[in-house]
Amino acid sequence: MSQSNKQGNVFDAGIFRRLLWQVGDYKVPFFITSLLVLILAGTIWIRPALISYAIDSKVKGVELDKLGAFAHSIDPFVMRNADTNGKALLLITILVIVVLLFEAVLQFYQTYLANFVAQSVTLDMRSKLYKHILRFRLQYFDKNPVGSFVTRLVSDIDGVAQIFSDGILSIIGDILRLVVVIAIMLSIDWRLTLIVLIPIPLLLWATRIFQQAIKKAFIEARNEVNRINVFIQEHVTGMNIVQIFNRESHEERRFRKINKEHRDANIRSIWAFSIFFPLVELFSAGSVALLLWWGVHEAVAGTMTLGVILEFILYVFMLYRPIRQLADRFNVLQMGIVNAERVFKVFDTVDQIADEGTGTLVDMKGKISFQNVWFAYQDEDWVLKDISFEVKEGETVAFVGATGAGKSSVINLLSRFYEFQKGEVFIDGKELKTLSLGAVRTNVAVVLQDVFLFSDTIYNNITLYDKNITREQVIDAAKAVGAHDFIMKLPGDYDYDVKERGGMLSAGQRQLLAFIRAYVYQPRILVLDEATSSIDTESEMMIRVATDKLTKDRTSIVIAHRLSTIQQADRIIVMDQGRIVEQGNHQELLALNGAYKRLFELQFVND
Repeated sequence: MSQSNKQGNVFDAGIFRRLLWQVGDYKVPFFITSLLVLILAGTIWIRPALISYAIDSKVKGVELDKLGAFAHSIDPFVMRNADTNGKALLLITILVIVVLLFEAVLQFYQTYLANFVAQSVTLDMRSKLYKHILRFRLQYFDKNPVGSFVTRLVSDIDGVAQIFSDGILSIIGDILRLVVVIAIMLSIDWRLTLIVLIPIPLLLWATRIFQQAIKKAFIEARNEVNRINVFIQEHVTGMNIVQIFNRESHEERRFRKINKEHRDANIRSIWAFSIFFPLVELFSAGSVALLLWWGVHEAVAGTMTLGVILEFILYVFMLYRPIRQLADRFNVLQMGIVNAERVFKVFDTVDQIADEGTGTLVDMKGKISFQNVWFAYQDEDWVLKDISFEVKEGETVAFVGATGAGKSSVINLLSRFYEFQKGEVFIDGKELKTLSLGAVRTNVAVVLQDVFLFSDTIYNNITLYDKNITREQVIDAAKAVGAHDFIMKLPGDYDYDVKERGGMLSAGQRQLLAFIRAYVYQPRILVLDEATSSIDTESEMMIRVATDKLTKDRTSIVIAHRLSTIQQADRIIVMDQGRIVEQGNHQELLALNGAYKRLFELQFVND
């Protein structure tokens, strides 16, 4: 999965519009949040205006007396022992507190609702993305590292959440506050406003440089996060290889290098912040200095009041805070767009098995037919070449051959994990592609050589959380395949946690659980792919008993390297380089004195 390395303008209006559509069922809280942003921006001037009014009225005296009388008429008990001016100042103080509380309440709901929308949108996106990934054909996972999917599902979608929690609405609110503050300042004294704004062009220029620098650093940091995820996922999964070949020190050095590059990318972003924020404070101090220089001169001349000067000082701080935040929030928005683009790229990937069939398999018999099937994983590098065979209802057919002969590819096509390019496959006389995926996979159970168990209980690993499978069915299946005794010896028996990939169990025990998993689903077609190739002799005997139970009265396909496990098969198909070279039962194939006999002699005679 390729990484975005864009260094230009990463804001994509199309991606942004597509993101807004994700709001979906959360339009009401989103619009309420937008309304709160507008209200907060529109009321930002009230507190400075009240403070200015109080100072200027105190100096002038007359109007403050009137305000004091008004305050006394509102609450004579509180104002009883205060003089007129004191009453007025107390009222203004109360009004300022009321405004602060009003803004705090609105800010609380704005923050809460914005984050509610952000988390709800990402909840839906993450669920939809996971659902989408679940339907990818296995070939897609062969080409893309698992760590990249982890990055998309976790880090990138978290980045998308920031667009809604600290991105678009916050940017709109900051811009509106700037507009309101500048408009109020111009309405009070346009000359003083222009003087205060003298450092702003320099600040905007610095902001643009900061924005570009931080954007580049953020992209690099995101790419390094992806590299770390991929590295950790692969090397923790393959830790046995690292330790077997004594490569711990080497892999530690590799990880240290990747981790250092991640740190350096983040430090570059911190370096940009460490320069930009002091510059903002410097420009802010410059505006205040210009304000005081001009304002005091005007105040001495009698053309400006002290209240206006203080009001302008408060507006300057209100002016520079949004500008400082805007640079960071624009980068949050842009990085969110980059993250969203990566997520949407996965959404837009069409690599699923076409589930256009509507056919079902009611009262399935289990007859299988391959007719002139050709299959390649890439281009025309054929793995299967003109394969034709039939498996009758209830028959057990084994496939043997050297590694790479195409045995496993046959079952991958039967389960529709991959699509063949030429030929036809039939189940009970129905063409495979006309059947729904659900109908095929419900009736075809596969027991793989490398059994995968989730970090969960034995019971949940068997049922896969299918509520239609009862505990009694699981226990009966375990008894049938001979696994009940070893399960009951475990702490917690069927509730025993097997840990990641079933690491607490032996290979044979994991294989038995896979047999139970297949048994409880009662499939009409059973596929055993190298089910005994990696277990000890004692476990193999148990697997043989389980195999006899599972294959009884159902169509079975068995793929095996150990010919001892398939000598009783109804028919054995020998494959070589993607073609069927022989087929028949054990004795018939030995009599042919061909490929099967050579395999047999290699395993038994030379022993």
